[in-house]
Amino acid sequence: MDWAMHPLSLEPLLRAAFAEDLGSAGDLTTEATVPAGATAEGSVGVRSAGVLAGLPVAEAAFRLYDPSVRFVATAADGMTIPAGTSVATVAGPARSLLTAERTALNLVGRLSGIATATASMVEAVAGTGADIVCTRKTTPGLRTLEKYAVRCGGGSNHRFGLYDAVLVKDNHIAVAGGVAEAVAGVARRVGHLVKVEVEVDSLEQLEVVLGLDRVDAVLLDNFSLEDLRTAVARIDGRLVTEASGGITRDRVRAVAETGVDLISMGWLTHSAPNLDVGLDL
Repeated sequence: MDWAMHPLSLEPLLRAAFAEDLGSAGDLTTEATVPAGATAEGSVGVRSAGVLAGLPVAEAAFRLYDPSVRFVATAADGMTIPAGTSVATVAGPARSLLTAERTALNLVGRLSGIATATASMVEAVAGTGADIVCTRKTTPGLRTLEKYAVRCGGGSNHRFGLYDAVLVKDNHIAVAGGVAEAVAGVARRVGHLVKVEVEVDSLEQLEVVLGLDRVDAVLLDNFSLEDLRTAVARIDGRLVTEASGGITRDRVRAVAETGVDLISMGWLTHSAPNLDVGLDL
């Protein structure tokens, strides 16, 4: 999996993470137990099977804390890793390795958990033509990394923020006074290069959307399987179709088989369990 972030873009996040962990007194335990000149080497290992994501983040964390640390990756993001596999080696001042360890491993575990959950959903819909996508339900400050992890798992990204696409949701529609009124406001405000998606919760709302010009995609929210099939047939390729709302591993293939283009899942980034990753010196 190609890494898409420059290491400098990680510095604010990593500096904040180290500041949170070290406070004003530093690593009390390490400084009290490890001689200042001690060196060590060790292995970063995956203790439960999953899809790897975030190894370049771990490398950046160790090297930001201490540029003399040597970090050598022995696996790559996007790989499916069996339990007990070493994915990197580290060497350098023992104090630096121990102090930077938790920040680095927390990020790899979090991102690998997202990648693993995504890969499970991608596998479940294989052959249907539907893509698994994430949402904006991400950890504040970690959105770019968590969306990267979704790609490591074989999924695709939805919009990154409020700034790069329009998604007219139920509350926008309620305040604007209706679907047509909300989209009219978008047409007056947003340029032609910005994609516009509208959320609908009924086939009746969908009919209104199909009569509007400035819409590129429609989000079919909490539709039954029968209504999804009806909606896809009614849209007939004129708009990108996205299904969302409480979609689980057990239900995702049935949703994909209705013919929708995208299936979005907020839980991929807000509830995926961490992958167990450790450092042994």
